[in-house]
Amino acid sequence: MSNEDDSIPVNFISENETINEGGENNDDTISLELLQNSLNEEKQKSQDLENKLKHAIADYQNLSKKTQLDIENGINNKISQFMLEFLNIYDDFKRAKEAFSKNDENTKGLDSIVKNMDSLLAKYNVTPIDALGEIFDPNLHEAISIVSDPKLDDNTIVKEIRKGYISQNRIIRPSLVEISKKQGEIKNG
Repeated sequence: MSNEDDSIPVNFISENETINEGGENNDDTISLELLQNSLNEEKQKSQDLENKLKHAIADYQNLSKKTQLDIENGINNKISQFMLEFLNIYDDFKRAKEAFSKNDENTKGLDSIVKNMDSLLAKYNVTPIDALGEIFDPNLHEAISIVSDPKLDDNTIVKEIRKGYISQNRIIRPSLVEISKKQGEIKNG
């Protein structure tokens, strides 16, 4: 019969383990290397996740800014469209006021309405474009006729047919104008 005390202890060594000079395995060295490798892997995973998070935050911020800009542009477009239609009514009131004034009619009621309309335009930052006496700018003005005037510089605005307006730093309606050319430069079609 065999006795348990007669057994010989056997140590199994895996491929990754080493044996030191005394014949014993070096678990401390192996454990340290495994832990170091594991730590490096986790650091890399953490860095990758941090980079992904930074990209996701940047994408979110960009999307948020773009969405905000789209909303602002949409609102500004609607305000501009409304104001453009409103300006036609405004022009009609101003013409009516001028017509009544020429006939020595009482215009107090129209004056009050035009004043309220002016306040509304100011409230929404709709400002008129100065044209008379200015040099023609195709971004602000639309020339509908040319007159010969040797005393004025070319492209000087001599008459404003219809007032132009700017809203939200954009031209919502250009000024309709008449411009000057020096004599001899006007070509007949």
